[in-house]
Amino acid sequence: MAEDDEEPPTSKLLSFDTDSSSKSPKPPNLTPKLILIVVTCVAAAIIIAFGFLFFSSSSSSSHQPDVVSRPLKKLKHPVVLLISSDGFRFGYQYKTDTPNMNKLITNGTEAQLGLIPVFPTLTFPNHYAIVTGLYPAYHGIVNNYFLDPDNTTGGEAFNMKSYDPKWWLGEPLWETVVNHGLKASTYFWPGSEVNKGGWTCPQFFCKVYNGSVPFEERVDTVLNYFDLPSDEIPSFMTLYFGEPDHHGHKVGPDDPRITQAVERVDGMIGKLIRGLEERGVFEDVNIIMLGDHGMVGTCDEKLIFLEDLAPWIEIPKDWIQSYSPLLSIRPPPSYSAKDIVTKMNEGLKSGKVQNGQYLKVYLKEELPDRLHYSASGRIPPIIGLIDEAFKVEQKSSKRKECGGSHGYDNAFFSMRSIFIGRGPKFARSRKVPSFENVQIYNLVTTILNIQGASNNGTISFPKTILLPNH
Repeated sequence: MAEDDEEPPTSKLLSFDTDSSSKSPKPPNLTPKLILIVVTCVAAAIIIAFGFLFFSSSSSSSHQPDVVSRPLKKLKHPVVLLISSDGFRFGYQYKTDTPNMNKLITNGTEAQLGLIPVFPTLTFPNHYAIVTGLYPAYHGIVNNYFLDPDNTTGGEAFNMKSYDPKWWLGEPLWETVVNHGLKASTYFWPGSEVNKGGWTCPQFFCKVYNGSVPFEERVDTVLNYFDLPSDEIPSFMTLYFGEPDHHGHKVGPDDPRITQAVERVDGMIGKLIRGLEERGVFEDVNIIMLGDHGMVGTCDEKLIFLEDLAPWIEIPKDWIQSYSPLLSIRPPPSYSAKDIVTKMNEGLKSGKVQNGQYLKVYLKEELPDRLHYSASGRIPPIIGLIDEAFKVEQKSSKRKECGGSHGYDNAFFSMRSIFIGRGPKFARSRKVPSFENVQIYNLVTTILNIQGASNNGTISFPKTILLPNH
């Protein structure tokens, strides 16, 4: 609370000499010289006041916040460049000097406390949520790996190289864009290799994932798109970097090597900015830089072993679809999922299971509603929520290692990532509250002035982030 301004002391009226011997007061004897002095002082005060107002107004007008979006200077149509830095935990930007990201932040809009991922906070579910505006239960990619619920005994399974469109529900942004007669390009984004709807993953504008491609080559390819004739420049582009996630898993979020990975990503942003400036289009491009999830440190002393539950219930290995950080269990139909959950929680609460208090098991329909993780047959009937930094394994081992992981409850602050928007549709130096990444889809369609598909984002949300049209 600001302190109250101290009131100025009461001004005293100037008294003029009078003839004390006179019985009645006489008016002050204002000589012409005194009148001239008073008038001069008043005039000077007026001039100073007007001067102050004028320069104050001029100064403030030159720094007035953006009211409407800025007109394009060179490009003939709006362009959105969506950049993902995988595993960029919110706060990494403060670990080291990031001048290029800071350039985007200073001249753009930032989620002040980070971007909130969807649950589970894994790479594929979140990247596809960003481009469809749907929670995983609705876009179909409920985990990085999962079994086909129609055949769970050795049947077909989804993995990160599954390109059959039957897995990928919803309408991703590249499909929405081409359905409106515009061009889109993707440089590595989960789901972009899938031929779906009007999107055929055209060779020139769609790159099939290859992690060995240098970051520099990825940036150069995107920059080359801006050398095309105006009507050939894609309206929507994606660019993906696998750092700092790669190092995060190896060494955790607090190792000096993470700082180096962050610096590398910032260097690529600098290369991109310079390339756009050289082409005279930097001010025209709406850049959205974000991450898919955060990262938390894990060590082997923070383990929970399912074999320790044997006195209460046996959990065979072939029931498990994923262990950590999301425990997913699909028992055979002959078993009662409810009974399994009851017995597991009984053992976990007994105090006789190592770290048992850090795992709670649910029927999927009883998970907290805020997770939006029940309305799909692809989600196994039993889900275990693991506390931050803990892991679940089938049985004990003698491994001694530390690293990093993600996939935990998206309420954990460590799972947050970043959001930066910079371009003609984003206000400069603006901070906005955190929001879920399912809102990104509607942001992009609003910038491109196209009608998006039905999604879980809020229709009115873009108005809270974007500048209105000029």
